[in-house]
This record gives sequence, C-alpha cells and structure tokens, in this order.
Amino acid sequence: MARLRNFMLLCLCALVMVPALRAEHLMIIAVNDTHSQIDPASDGKGGVARRRAIYDQLRAENPNTVLIHAGDAVQGTLFFSLYRGDVEYALMDTLGYDIIILGNHEFDNGMEELAAHYRNVDAVKISANYDFSATPLNGLFQPFWIKAVGDKRVAFFGINVNPTGLIADMNCVNLRYSFAPSVADATARYLKEVLGMDYAIMVSHIGYSSYEPTEPNDSLIIAQSHYIDMAISSHSHTTIKPGSGMDRIRNANGKMIPIGQNGKSGKVVATYDLDLETGEVVYNHIPVDASWDAAASRYTAMNQWLDNYRHGVDSIMNNPVATSVRFLKNSSDAMQNWVSDAAMDIIKDLSGIKNIDCAIMNKGGIRTDMPKGTVTEGVIGSMFPFDNRFVVLEMPGTELIESVKLMCGRGGDAVSKELKATYNNKGELVKATVKGKKIDPNKTYIVATIDYLANGGDYMVPMTRCKRLFVDTQKYGNHILDYVKKLEAAGKKIDAKDEVRIKKN
Repeated sequence: MARLRNFMLLCLCALVMVPALRAEHLMIIAVNDTHSQIDPASDGKGGVARRRAIYDQLRAENPNTVLIHAGDAVQGTLFFSLYRGDVEYALMDTLGYDIIILGNHEFDNGMEELAAHYRNVDAVKISANYDFSATPLNGLFQPFWIKAVGDKRVAFFGINVNPTGLIADMNCVNLRYSFAPSVADATARYLKEVLGMDYAIMVSHIGYSSYEPTEPNDSLIIAQSHYIDMAISSHSHTTIKPGSGMDRIRNANGKMIPIGQNGKSGKVVATYDLDLETGEVVYNHIPVDASWDAAASRYTAMNQWLDNYRHGVDSIMNNPVATSVRFLKNSSDAMQNWVSDAAMDIIKDLSGIKNIDCAIMNKGGIRTDMPKGTVTEGVIGSMFPFDNRFVVLEMPGTELIESVKLMCGRGGDAVSKELKATYNNKGELVKATVKGKKIDPNKTYIVATIDYLANGGDYMVPMTRCKRLFVDTQKYGNHILDYVKKLEAAGKKIDAKDEVRIKKN
C-alpha cells in the first residue's frame, strides 16, 4: 500500500512538473521600401548584411518563420542607378525571402528587365489585383501563398497600387489593374470561406495613408474589411511604431486588426509574432544598426561579392563637386525650393526660353538629403536617380489652376519662387499666384517641369493636356550635377530659404 501511495505521489509530481505545451506560433519578418540601401545610409542605419544577420537570428530562434519584402526593393542609391537591379535581385534568395511583392519602382526599367531578373528569383511573387497575362511578367506571379504550421494554415495575398499616375505608361503596357479595396476583402473571404484558411494576411504596396486623396489606402481597406486578419503595409514610408495606436485599425466587424510598416531604406526590421491558437499578434521593430556589425561580418562571400559593385559606387560617391551651407533634408521646404529654383535656371539655359513663368517639380523625386559641407557626385546622383527629362509646357491658366489644386490636395509640392498658393483645412485651393499676380484662367503660362509630371505622374493629369515647347534628351540629374559644379567654380554654395510656397491658410 505504501509503495502504491509513493508511486501515485511520483505521478502527481511528474504531472505538476510537465510544462503546458506552447501554442504554435508563426514569426513573420518583414521589410518594405528598402530602395537599394545596400550599405548603411548616411545616418549609419540600415545595411543589407546587418539585415541578413537579423533574419538569420530570428529564423534560428523560431521554428516557423516567413520572411517578406513588401515592395520597392530598388531605386534610391547608385547601386540601382549603375547596375539596374543586378545587386538587389541577386540578393533576394541570398537573404532568404519567402514572399516578395511589387512596388511601383520595380517597374522603373520596364517589365522586360524586371521579368529577366524575376525569373532568377526563387521567392514566391504574389499579387491578387494585377493581371500580367499580356505582359512579360506572365506566369511569374500567383495571387496568394499558403504556409502550413501544424494543423493551421495561413494565407498571404498581395495587393498592389494603381499604376495610373504613379508608373510611367511605357513601363506597364498591358498591365491590368483591379481596384484594390474590391479585391482585398473578396480575396480574404475566398481564402477563409472557400479554401478554409485559418488566417488571411494582406501584404500591400498601396500605403498606410494616401499620397493622392482620391486613391485608396490600407487603413481604408481594413476599415471596410470583414475577413482580413492582419496587414503588412508599405509604399507610404510610414513608420508605424508598435503600441502607438496606429498599429491597430478597427474593421467592419468592430475587430481591431494589426497593421505594421517600418519606414524606408531598411533601417528597421518588423516582426509579427502570430499566436495561431488565439490570433493575437505581437508586433515589434528591430533597429538595423551597428550592434549587428559583428554578426554581419561573417558573411564573407556575400561581402566580397558586393565589393565588386562597391568599387563603382565609391568612385562616384567620393568625388567632391560642390559645397552646401547646411544640411537640407530631402523632404524639407528648403530642399524642395532649391531644386525648383535650380530647375528654373537650368531649363532657361537649356531651352533658350527665357519667359518661363514658374517651375513645378515633384518632391518625391528628391530621394536623399543634402549634407552640410562637401557634396559629392554620388550625393547628387543618389538624390536624382530617375531617368526623367526636363520639359517646358505651354499651360492654359485653367490647367495650371487644376495642377495647383492637385498639389494643394496632397499638402503641397516642390515649386519655384514665382508660384505661391494657399489652401484650407480640406486641402482646397484658396488662392494661387504667379509672380505676385493671381493665376488668370484666360492667360497662357510657360511652365518648366519634368516628363514624369508632364506624362501625368503624381496624378498631374492637367499637364498631359498641355503643349510641349521643349523636351530635353538627358537625365535631369546630369544637368543638376553640372549646375552645382558651376556654382562651386563661381565660389557659390548650395542654400535655400525655408519658406513654404504652397501652404495651409
């Protein structure tokens, strides 16, 4: 009897000591809008070798992981300007991405080049609202991808931006777009109700908020959704901080849906720890900084391979061409003012048209900051990497007014000192002047710009209806490089006023 009692006590002790089984978790790792930031940026953050170290550590610590790039892997540094994607796309599988989606900048060199790169990338490519059947990308994409973990199945589906007004027409010929909000929840419903998925996760490249007010965004999609369980956002370069309140959006059922995005340039890696039993998500950000350098240094083969490309980049990055009085952030009013005023001077000389009334540039085309002190050729090349040309338009006053209305609706844009405008709290134009006089709808204006805007980019449709008086044949960044060299030769430095030229009343 004593032996039986002792045996039972041992069994009870064993039961007490056995820990409860941990519910299955899926660790989702995501970056977005890395924009060719292969090496750390000027602030010391980012770098592809550091990100690889983070990915590898997370995969080692978590048996179930999915690694995602949410688009715009390219465009933004000399690595893309010089090598046209050879570096970024070759690294996709080296870093071990499971899923990638398209950003708008993946189209910058056209679909033929993109397809040639993507055929060599093993990562699954997803898009639910692009039809590629009549394009060179046909057969390379699928609408969703399924990850099985134990008895749970998690589906990831891709949602992409409307190419109209954002991607050059010649770079997306025959690409058919379906309205993102209509496709997103319908796809999630199909995945859950028809295919029996436990979770439907949207990977989107349309933005947490909208650059153009009439275009949809992730916040809107989730608010109208019944079936989406989580969203990985990109495109708007929003840093959605964990616990900020921005990282949860109430859906149409009243449920709070997790959403994350981590800025741009690969300076942060986002993690989403999904409890597959409860559906709870723990969202976190991991800084990509010097603390990862020791781990990153062990990737000898990758770093040696990158050195072949760094040589070309460094030869340009280290060539001084000008001097800046102060640091100018690329998104600042002063930087936008300097670019627009410089464009006026450059285009007058290029075109021989001296009676240009104003210049309109796109603030999104200024990709990097202007450093204080020495400015190198590489800085200018990185700042203006796009293959766009200067253009001079003959604009009826009505079209100029409509263009200014569009710029007011998105909170302003880069314009030269001759153009001023004010708008109200609703983003509606209140007043617009050129050279101190109210824009006359019955007058014709001569406007300097770039072909991206003249072709309707950034939704500037009014410009597409205007006569072209001049179109240059070189990248406008080359002309800006020559311009700053001339400033330096004349003993002048880069600087600009901080005035807000398109401002809220």
